[in-house]
Amino acid sequence: MDSFIIAALAVCSLTAPACGDKGTSKARSCSDIRQFYSGKGFSLDGVPQAEISGEHLRICPQGYTCCTSGMEDELATLSRREMEGLLRDAGRSLQNSLTGQYKAFDGYFLELLNRSEISLQETFTQTYGLLYSQNWQVFSDLYTDLRHYYRGSNVNLEEVLNEFWSRLLEKLFQHANKQYAPAGEDYLDCVSKQMETLRPFGETPRTMKMMVTRTFVAARSFVQGLVISGEVVRKVSQVQLSPECTRAMMRLTYCPHCRGMASARPCANYCSNVMKGCLANQADLNTEWRHLAETMIQVADRFDGPSGVDSVVLSLPNRISEAMLTMNDNIESINSKLFQSCGSLSARDTSSTGVDDSMKRGKVVVEDKLASSKMDKLVTDVTIRLRDMQPYWVSLPSVLCSDRVATGTGAEDKCWNGMSRARYLPEVMGDGLASQINNPEVEIDITKPDMTIRQQIMQLKIMTHRLKNALNGQDVDFQDTSDDVSGSGSGNCVDEMCYRGPRLVVPATQPPIIYQYPPENKKVKASASQNLPGISIYVLSLLTLLLRR
Repeated sequence: MDSFIIAALAVCSLTAPACGDKGTSKARSCSDIRQFYSGKGFSLDGVPQAEISGEHLRICPQGYTCCTSGMEDELATLSRREMEGLLRDAGRSLQNSLTGQYKAFDGYFLELLNRSEISLQETFTQTYGLLYSQNWQVFSDLYTDLRHYYRGSNVNLEEVLNEFWSRLLEKLFQHANKQYAPAGEDYLDCVSKQMETLRPFGETPRTMKMMVTRTFVAARSFVQGLVISGEVVRKVSQVQLSPECTRAMMRLTYCPHCRGMASARPCANYCSNVMKGCLANQADLNTEWRHLAETMIQVADRFDGPSGVDSVVLSLPNRISEAMLTMNDNIESINSKLFQSCGSLSARDTSSTGVDDSMKRGKVVVEDKLASSKMDKLVTDVTIRLRDMQPYWVSLPSVLCSDRVATGTGAEDKCWNGMSRARYLPEVMGDGLASQINNPEVEIDITKPDMTIRQQIMQLKIMTHRLKNALNGQDVDFQDTSDDVSGSGSGNCVDEMCYRGPRLVVPATQPPIIYQYPPENKKVKASASQNLPGISIYVLSLLTLLLRR
């Protein structure tokens, strides 16, 4: 009988509530979690008044608990919603920063174009009088086409400039030869075709084409880069967390409440592993995100200086005026060559002379001393913002953990490690999907990346490719992106699931890291009270043998 008593006492001692029971076998009250649970907006129906056995739990440690399986599910869903909300808030903040930079640059660039056009209207009206008032549409169309190009319309910039000079040549030729009968369309077409041979405007068309192309290609690509960056952030911030991440967030956030340790804050390394596992796909944006930011900074550096955006845009009236004066100075030679190539014009009965005094009134000068300082400020500001956003995707785990982990003296030994208040021993994982193969907190199949995020990685690659072309002065077609994908291979990617980026392959030569606490059996981090079912069966078996004796 003594053996029976000893065995019974052993069972009672092993199955008594552990970890914070203050030496009594009486189950603890669940008043704290009832208040917490109700404060989260949940009903208290079915919430225990005192601790119950936790064998029913599927996420939290299965020791004594104040959480039912229904509460566990509700809190897991809440942890996922809260985490997704934090990610959206962080993304929204970055989006707002990018939008602010876009509005600042876009507004200033359009302001420059408006100033340039207004200056041309005012000065050309004074300088060229009737010649300008009769042909203002030629100049207005040029600025309209430049705006359309900058806005991303399918406009060929070279054709726009060629068309402008051809039309201007026709108008100036007619104006300079008013003593002749008006030339017909066929004759004017012939005149336009002599542009390359005659070069009536000197070197201005070639110089202006080079400067305008470089400036407008860079400006359009830059604002598109800001827009694409914001869109990538928006779409990635809306990606839902995986079920495995939801479970990990529940263990990190609300399992301490279920265990009666509401005041326990997560261990820093434990939180890092949870966040790195949950945000593994997002971290894979890092490389292309940095490449895009660096390339945009290079493009922005070219906006300032003597050949910068403001200098080029505001100098358009002066360059056009110089070209017109060049043709006027050489009109006799030009007429002679045109008459030889296209035929003579018929004289009309009028006393009109060929050359108008309006073509001899001098140069047009447009000055704006404030422009360069404002562009300098814009470039400085956008460069700082772009540098600041470079580590965004890999810094998210530390940012999200910063205000929730345990700190202070001795925190490492008293923090929540996912099972109890104790030191967290596993090492911290690296960034990105491939680095999570041994993550002890979040189960991830690294061979199945998130397709939405992979598509955004490709968008970043495409945009970076366009910006690099812009740095070389190459026009960028935003309507057709089929040739913009870098990497080997051919053919277009039409399937939503198609991905041309580098495959994520588990290294075959590197053995998995073995932790002191194996990832596949996360309960090993729990205290002895969380292994009660197995130990109890062992003791009951011993009791049966004693009774049989």
